Amino acid sequence: MNRQVPNTKNAMRYTIVGDGKVSNHFCQYFSLLGIDYNRWSRKQSSRTLKSTTNNSNIVLLLISDNAIGQFVKDNPFLLNKQLMHFSGTMYFEHIIGCHPLMTFARDCYDLETYQSIPFVCDKGVKFDKFFPQLNNRSFNIDPKDKAYYHAMCVMAGNFTQTLMRETSQQMSQGLQLPSDILFPYLLQNTKNFIQNPQESATGPIQRGDFTTVRKHLQALQSNSLEDIYHSFLKQSQKLMRVENEY
Repeated sequence: MNRQVPNTKNAMRYTIVGDGKVSNHFCQYFSLLGIDYNRWSRKQSSRTLKSTTNNSNIVLLLISDNAIGQFVKDNPFLLNKQLMHFSGTMYFEHIIGCHPLMTFARDCYDLETYQSIPFVCDKGVKFDKFFPQLNNRSFNIDPKDKAYYHAMCVMAGNFTQTLMRETSQQMSQGLQLPSDILFPYLLQNTKNFIQNPQESATGPIQRGDFTTVRKHLQALQSNSLEDIYHSFLKQSQKLMRVENEY
């Protein structure tokens, strides 16, 4: 059974396990707020995991999703602690899931950015019970919905990153345009979506300018992005038909 953690700030003693980007960011977040924590990783720690976590009651397993279950099996003494993971997809009966809905780059962020991160937690988990010094928004979903939720996150963030990178490279390499020429356009698109998600879309598909669309498709023949354009065209037309029905 997991230890019940008292809801007092002084009782919170954390160990962060991991040496990747997410663990780096949360070490920084805790440091900016003056939250005391230990950190352990196989590569960087001279102390044992058991001694590092000895005085901690919450252990954050910020390691790869596929390693979480086996890591706990290999270190069963951890079950005497309150364990938590940040995976958006995985669910474990004895490990709490709280997913920070944010992308984590190599460089750390400022405090305002960290405090803006929403956490999506397993059903029944009270975020402020385990992080009373954090004022982040938190939400709960049923474990059966986690894979669907995380798929939405990946498509919204990771897929757009891939598309932005590929289009930037093609404009730079194929047209000899500056590698940063898309940056103002991409930034404004993001701002427009945040301000008005339902009406921010522009462009020939949105306008119904299929003469331009046909020219695009002709230009993209045998291009690595041709199938993506077709897929977005098909999805956009489907959404517009649904909108026109209401």
